[in-house]
Amino acid sequence: MTDVWTPPYPEPGSANDAAFIGIGEIPSGVYRERGFMAQIVEASARAIQDARLAHTDIDQIVLIPCLHGIPDQADLIFSRVAEELGLHGRVKSSVMVHSGGSTSDNATRMAAGLIASGQARNVLVVYSERWGSADLQAMIDMLSVNGIPKEWEAPTGLQFNAIGGLITQRYMHRSGSSAAEMAAICVALRDWANLNPNAMYYEKKLTVEKIVNSKMISDPIHAFECPFLADGAGAFVMTSATEAARKHDAWVRIGGSGGCVSHYSAGQDADLGVLGWVKAAEEAYQAASWGPEDADLGEVYDSYAAVLAIALEGLAISPEGEAAREFHKGRFSPGGQFPLNTNGGLLSAGHTGVGGGTALLIEGVRQLLHRAGPDRQVPNAQRCIVGGTGGSYMDAQIMMLERVTR
Repeated sequence: MTDVWTPPYPEPGSANDAAFIGIGEIPSGVYRERGFMAQIVEASARAIQDARLAHTDIDQIVLIPCLHGIPDQADLIFSRVAEELGLHGRVKSSVMVHSGGSTSDNATRMAAGLIASGQARNVLVVYSERWGSADLQAMIDMLSVNGIPKEWEAPTGLQFNAIGGLITQRYMHRSGSSAAEMAAICVALRDWANLNPNAMYYEKKLTVEKIVNSKMISDPIHAFECPFLADGAGAFVMTSATEAARKHDAWVRIGGSGGCVSHYSAGQDADLGVLGWVKAAEEAYQAASWGPEDADLGEVYDSYAAVLAIALEGLAISPEGEAAREFHKGRFSPGGQFPLNTNGGLLSAGHTGVGGGTALLIEGVRQLLHRAGPDRQVPNAQRCIVGGTGGSYMDAQIMMLERVTR
């Protein structure tokens, strides 16, 4: 093991120990009648109510960015949310954090830091995205340009489906996984989505045969292995453990975290079949003093099947080279040994841009608060590993979440 710096994490239950106390979410899918800001207000109201607070109790807003259009992004930057929530003149600041798909982890770190340092009492973190209703060509153009080095990789035609194809080829070569085993990852996530009323594909089934017989998009990725663009919104509220204990019998704390920024351009990563997960996991497990053998479930970024498989192996949740085969055997499906991405993940709950990772984080908190409902609640869930990654899988970010009872 390399020398890992273990930070002085807050004492559990102390005034600087940050706690998740409320979550809110609206259904993902294509909802052209819903407004961008209306989604934010609805998700925020649900989270604040779930936290048993009044909206005027919020003194800090942390915003997850949107990518569907500059005007809405500008409204986020310039504090429209504070005004829409009736908090103008009350909140100390309204600020955006952005690291693509791993934003949820970094926004959580920021919120926890504000609480630990006494600079905030109740922090609202919220996202809203309109990828499902946005102009399709504009989305294609955006996903073909942003995050792709213009000097070296854009001229080759590289875009995000192509990066997904390269990573999948590398993973299948290293692991010897078959097309059917890779497709089983998407099927398991769909089975979870079929238990989640907020998922984009709540009522649609998926099979391995349907996937491998669908159109080839970016060899070896088929159409039903690509993420589906969705509208959606979600929010959560954090406070201190001492404040949480005033109104709640249970909350969720951060036992530790880890991270690794491995590259910007895909061509600069040493191995696209590994990425930064191993280093991030080593740091996170040492900080939390527990690891995958102690976890009850996981919520890990999954914009493509291979991205999820690589993460699970880096996190040591699966043995090296075995993640896809374990999906095929049902280990991560409903009723399996290790519940994973229990909201259906980005691949079946819907890819809400930067919000996709936040939806997984919210689902992890929901499971640990025991609020996932009878169909998909993991029995007596106490510990959850949350993993996020952004851009061309430039980083690996891990949150070790723990349930706390009064």
